[in-house]
Amino acid sequence: RHAGAENLLRRNLCDREALLGPAHGATLASLGNLAGLLRARGRHEEAEPLLRRALNGCEMTLGMYHTDTLSCLNNLAMLLQARGKLQEAELYLGHAVKGSLAGLGPDHPDTITSLNNLGMLLRSAGRPTEAEALYRRALLAAEVRLGP
Repeated sequence: RHAGAENLLRRNLCDREALLGPAHGATLASLGNLAGLLRARGRHEEAEPLLRRALNGCEMTLGMYHTDTLSCLNNLAMLLQARGKLQEAELYLGHAVKGSLAGLGPDHPDTITSLNNLGMLLRSAGRPTEAEALYRRALLAAEVRLGP
């Protein structure tokens, strides 16, 4: 089942690149979709360059504060974390948090997710005090958004 999905996603990506170009939003979405499937299948090494391409394209065409760009930052960071590249993952999650705060605001769901993801990374890196501070920030923002 996954093999069939992967073939469809690869064909979709090729078609979109040929018809729309490599920087079109639909092409970038196809990159992210294929990378997500590869990541789910444990093929992180194959997914990483696709996510890097998607992030680069989003930054160039949509800007740093667009939700798709911020989502790419988070997705790449989570993949890097899974690959044990914690310093690089922290860098990308830090950018995602800063971009989300500046572009979306402190209580936007994507900002809350970025704060939580960075907290999880710091906790797994043995930095529980820093992680707790981010978890508290995310919780407060969620309470502002959703109520206590």
